[in-house]
Amino acid sequence: MAEGELGTRFQRRFLAARQLPSFPWPELEQNLRTSPDSSLLVDILHKTILHPLSVKYPPSTKYRRCFLTELIKKHESTAAEPLDELYDMLADILNEEESTRCYKNYLLPTGEPVTLSESVAIISGGTTGLVTWDAALHLAEWAIENSAVFSNRTVLELGSGIGFTGIAICKTCKPKTYIFSDYHHCVLKQLTENICLNGFVLEPGTTQHIQKESQGQEAEATHYQNPKLIVAELDWGSVTEKQLLDLQPDVIIAADVVYDPEIILVLIGMLQKLSTSRADRKPPEVYIAFTIRNPDTYHLFQAELEKAGIRWQITPAHSNTVFLCDMQPNVTILQLFI
Repeated sequence: MAEGELGTRFQRRFLAARQLPSFPWPELEQNLRTSPDSSLLVDILHKTILHPLSVKYPPSTKYRRCFLTELIKKHESTAAEPLDELYDMLADILNEEESTRCYKNYLLPTGEPVTLSESVAIISGGTTGLVTWDAALHLAEWAIENSAVFSNRTVLELGSGIGFTGIAICKTCKPKTYIFSDYHHCVLKQLTENICLNGFVLEPGTTQHIQKESQGQEAEATHYQNPKLIVAELDWGSVTEKQLLDLQPDVIIAADVVYDPEIILVLIGMLQKLSTSRADRKPPEVYIAFTIRNPDTYHLFQAELEKAGIRWQITPAHSNTVFLCDMQPNVTILQLFI
């Protein structure tokens, strides 16, 4: 493997801040043994810790510390030329204070990033919605490969979380209008900050009090003129048919919202409201992506859909992996017909 290719593999995995075992450590050791100088390590450093995105939007302190420690360990196990820069950087990171938030940068096929501010904890503020889950990555990959589903259409995302899927779609699929929605106030605040962080401007009047707090964190990228972006507070249990009718979505998507029997019933109830509130309009296309953690929950979702008279089919898997995961998650996308 060429050194530049190895450095690029480290780059893509590092920017998304996945788990350390996913890095190509064996290839690194082999290359270090055959390389008499430290050029490979310098290349990896500049594509990871010193990458402009990592400098401006750094991954968690713990993650960077673990990454450098492992890199030094591999370096010391070979006869490669010492590199003081590695030790200096580790010393600097060891002096940093741990934060409850960090950044992750996911690279799109165009090379453009999706930058997210996330919680370092899976559960934070009483919600799991402040981190990005595998089904969101999977749904975004499917959307990029099937961009015609979203192009010039109004998209409603249920349970947007901190915004990864929606931001990726807005940057690659050219929807006419994109409606991010969630319910937890901490999630809505973080979601809006991340939308602005990626150079988008929300429609006037949408979550104004949140947007004002986020303006100082906007990315330097040129603001996107399209699509029209809206952040909506949406409580599935109390939303009315009129509120849903006002949204008028052509496409509805959701990722990792099918994980609890009670949530399943509320979700299906809202989909039924969407079905009856569309007036004379064509029913929206609905795509739900989820990781099958518990087969019983998955089968319950299918059974409840059938009870409600909602037909479904499994969507064919996409062929390209864009966002790197540590393992292939058991993720399925169902298309629902409401």
